[in-house]
Amino acid sequence: MLKLENIKKDYETGSSTVQALKGINIEFRKSEFVSILGQSGCGKTTLLNIIGGLDQYTSGDLIINGKSTKEFKSKDWDAYRNYSVGFVFQSYNLIPHQTILSNVELALTISGVSK
Repeated sequence: MLKLENIKKDYETGSSTVQALKGINIEFRKSEFVSILGQSGCGKTTLLNIIGGLDQYTSGDLIINGKSTKEFKSKDWDAYRNYSVGFVFQSYNLIPHQTILSNVELALTISGVSK
Protein backbone atom coordinates (compact mmCIF):
# COMPACT_ATOMS: atom_id res chain seq x y z
CA MET A 1 0.00 0.00 0.00
CA LEU A 2 2.71 2.50 0.99
CA LYS A 3 6.40 2.01 0.31
CA LEU A 4 9.38 4.31 0.75
CA GLU A 5 12.46 3.46 -1.30
CA ASN A 6 15.72 5.16 -0.37
CA ILE A 7 13.92 8.39 0.61
CA LYS A 8 16.28 11.28 1.22
CA LYS A 9 15.41 14.82 2.26
CA ASP A 10 17.91 17.67 2.29
CA TYR A 11 17.37 21.22 3.49
CA GLU A 12 19.55 24.02 2.20
CA THR A 13 20.49 26.49 4.93
CA GLY A 14 22.70 29.27 3.68
CA SER A 15 25.88 27.66 2.40
CA SER A 16 25.32 24.26 4.01
CA THR A 17 23.04 21.29 3.47
CA VAL A 18 21.28 19.47 6.31
CA GLN A 19 20.37 15.86 5.61
CA ALA A 20 17.08 15.30 7.43
CA LEU A 21 16.49 11.81 5.99
CA LYS A 22 19.34 9.65 4.72
CA GLY A 23 17.87 6.82 2.69
CA ILE A 24 14.72 5.54 4.42
CA ASN A 25 13.40 2.16 3.25
CA ILE A 26 10.13 0.97 4.76
CA GLU A 27 6.90 -0.63 3.63
CA PHE A 28 3.50 -0.37 5.33
CA ARG A 29 0.79 -2.99 4.89
CA LYS A 30 -2.88 -2.15 4.52
CA SER A 31 -4.50 -1.32 7.90
CA GLU A 32 -1.17 -1.64 9.71
CA PHE A 33 -0.79 0.44 12.87
CA VAL A 34 2.68 1.97 13.16
CA SER A 35 4.46 4.16 15.70
CA ILE A 36 7.45 6.27 14.81
CA LEU A 37 9.73 6.95 17.73
CA GLY A 38 12.99 8.85 18.05
CA GLN A 39 14.79 11.71 19.67
CA SER A 40 14.06 15.31 18.85
CA GLY A 41 15.48 16.33 15.49
CA CYS A 42 15.90 12.81 14.09
CA GLY A 43 13.48 13.33 11.15
CA LYS A 44 10.14 11.96 12.42
CA THR A 45 8.11 14.99 11.38
CA THR A 46 9.95 15.25 8.06
CA LEU A 47 9.15 11.60 7.36
CA LEU A 48 5.48 12.04 8.27
CA ASN A 49 5.22 15.19 6.14
CA ILE A 50 6.60 13.28 3.15
CA ILE A 51 4.28 10.32 3.71
CA GLY A 52 1.36 12.75 4.05
CA GLY A 53 2.21 14.62 0.87
CA LEU A 54 2.89 17.86 2.74
CA ASP A 55 6.59 17.96 1.80
CA GLN A 56 8.57 16.66 -1.16
CA TYR A 57 11.49 14.28 -0.88
CA THR A 58 14.87 15.15 -2.40
CA SER A 59 15.46 11.71 -3.91
CA GLY A 60 14.19 8.15 -3.75
CA ASP A 61 10.59 7.17 -4.33
CA LEU A 62 7.34 7.13 -2.39
CA ILE A 63 5.08 4.45 -3.84
CA ILE A 64 1.36 4.64 -3.08
CA ASN A 65 -0.77 1.61 -3.99
CA GLY A 66 1.90 0.46 -6.43
CA LYS A 67 2.23 3.86 -8.14
CA SER A 68 5.39 5.96 -8.01
CA THR A 69 4.93 9.58 -6.90
CA LYS A 70 8.00 10.84 -8.77
CA GLU A 71 5.81 12.40 -11.47
CA PHE A 72 2.95 13.53 -9.19
CA LYS A 73 1.58 16.99 -9.93
CA SER A 74 -0.08 19.26 -7.36
CA LYS A 75 -3.53 17.88 -8.25
CA ASP A 76 -2.30 14.32 -7.62
CA TRP A 77 -0.99 15.27 -4.16
CA ASP A 78 -4.27 17.11 -3.46
CA ALA A 79 -6.31 14.01 -4.33
CA TYR A 80 -4.01 11.81 -2.21
CA ARG A 81 -4.34 14.08 0.83
CA ASN A 82 -8.08 14.46 0.29
CA TYR A 83 -9.02 10.80 -0.16
CA SER A 84 -6.21 8.57 1.10
CA VAL A 85 -4.53 9.98 4.19
CA GLY A 86 -5.65 11.66 7.40
CA PHE A 87 -3.81 13.83 9.88
CA VAL A 88 -4.04 14.55 13.57
CA PHE A 89 -1.65 17.39 14.23
CA GLN A 90 -0.11 18.05 17.64
CA SER A 91 -1.92 21.39 17.79
CA TYR A 92 -5.04 19.76 16.23
CA ASN A 93 -5.60 22.79 13.94
CA LEU A 94 -9.25 23.00 14.89
CA ILE A 95 -11.42 26.08 14.46
CA PRO A 96 -11.74 27.16 18.11
CA HIS A 97 -15.30 28.54 18.00
CA GLN A 98 -16.62 25.34 16.36
CA THR A 99 -17.44 22.05 18.07
CA ILE A 100 -15.33 19.00 17.28
CA LEU A 101 -18.24 17.62 15.27
CA SER A 102 -18.51 20.87 13.29
CA ASN A 103 -14.77 20.78 12.56
CA VAL A 104 -15.05 17.22 11.23
CA GLU A 105 -18.17 18.05 9.21
CA LEU A 106 -16.40 21.02 7.63
CA ALA A 107 -13.44 18.87 6.57
CA LEU A 108 -15.77 16.24 5.10
CA THR A 109 -17.84 18.87 3.27
CA ILE A 110 -14.68 20.34 1.73
CA SER A 111 -13.74 16.79 0.66
CA GLY A 112 -17.07 16.47 -1.17
CA VAL A 113 -18.84 14.17 1.29
CA SER A 114 -22.56 14.95 1.44
CA LYS A 115 -24.42 15.35 4.72
